[in-house]
Amino acid sequence: MEAKGSMKKNMAGGIPGPTNPMVTPLLTDLYQFTMAYAYWKAGKHQERAVFDLYFRKNPFGGEYTVFAGLEECVRFVANYKLSNQEVDFIKKNLSVCEDGFLDYLRGIDCSDVEVYAIPEGSVVFPKVPLLRVEGPVAVVQLLETPFVNLINFASLVSTNAARHRFVAGKSKTLLEFGLRRAQNVDEIKDKSLCRKDGSSTCKDFVSLVQSWLKKIEKSNSLCGNFADTNQSELAALTSYALAFPDNFLALVDTYDGHEIDAYGIGTYLVTCYAQAALGVVFKLVEINNKPRIKLSESFSKVTIPCKKRIYRLYGKDGYALVDIMTGENEPPPKEGERILCRHPFQESKRAYVVPQKVEELLRCYCAGNSDKKEEILPPLKEIRERCIKQIEQMRSDHMRRLNPTPYKVSVSGKLYEFIHFLWLNEAPVGELR
Repeated sequence: MEAKGSMKKNMAGGIPGPTNPMVTPLLTDLYQFTMAYAYWKAGKHQERAVFDLYFRKNPFGGEYTVFAGLEECVRFVANYKLSNQEVDFIKKNLSVCEDGFLDYLRGIDCSDVEVYAIPEGSVVFPKVPLLRVEGPVAVVQLLETPFVNLINFASLVSTNAARHRFVAGKSKTLLEFGLRRAQNVDEIKDKSLCRKDGSSTCKDFVSLVQSWLKKIEKSNSLCGNFADTNQSELAALTSYALAFPDNFLALVDTYDGHEIDAYGIGTYLVTCYAQAALGVVFKLVEINNKPRIKLSESFSKVTIPCKKRIYRLYGKDGYALVDIMTGENEPPPKEGERILCRHPFQESKRAYVVPQKVEELLRCYCAGNSDKKEEILPPLKEIRERCIKQIEQMRSDHMRRLNPTPYKVSVSGKLYEFIHFLWLNEAPVGELR
């Protein structure tokens, strides 16, 4: 009851809470609270930390991903507060905690947390931070699991829908037929909200969940059972058409001689049948203004340290050429001026680019205690339009289904040198005997 009351208060005076009531501070792993306790016990819980949220590989064998789930993250941060009942639950399941830590949990919120993100509905690529989160290390640590959860599947299913739309083309109607194939009702509601790819409008069963939001158009269709209750298929189609003279859709698969211009997509869309997870990660890149790097024998798991700015560079034909990361204090790339773009880890992979257009990607959605201007969360229609536009700005070889060309993600020359300087400083030196 307390959580609902706080949501009403925020809806009256600020950003409403998450759409799913299950999204609370307890939507996390127990070890997030154990780490927060360790920070608190060591007196480090107020140290300023910077984390990047990103993924390592595009899904479904493709070379692009559609970013979704940002609005839910912003809602979560804006309403983050542990109730007394939630703190009591933590006390019961983490009995080692001192009372002082429980008092600390009762008092925390995200008023000192800054969230920078790429706009929702954008086409994004591996290694590029979708979110940069700054704040007290203990508080930001508690955001890891819910953020990964809220973005992982939302981006996966949005990408899946975008791929279906791209293959079908603009002229075909795509219908959401996933209700009987999804895992449960909660999954349906969340997944249906995620399709911001421009796949016509999610219709049919989605109306049951979405009509109250007035965002989704309804479509009346009939199935085989209705036909079986009539003496003939023609009689069934006729009677149904009479019942819905202005909005009639017959699902038929046994009639020859007509072009198929509408497709119902169920299992393969709503369950993301081809790939179960996107693999989003949340990694520390700076603590107390000191850059941090995670090393690994696998290059794909080595992190790119420090606060970064991200730019998308466009060529003369209007297509996106490369995403480049720079240090926060580096001067931005300029239109018409040549810039060296380097692969983060492979020395021989580099190229000069003369951008005709430069777009900075990270924007402020939660300003915390800073005086930065916050972006306004856009409506679903605007997110959908952004997705369509960005897909159109991608070269066809990046979008093709068979052997698509990987999109280039680079770092500036200065950031490249710093990554490898820090790498050598942190890596242990072997010893031969």
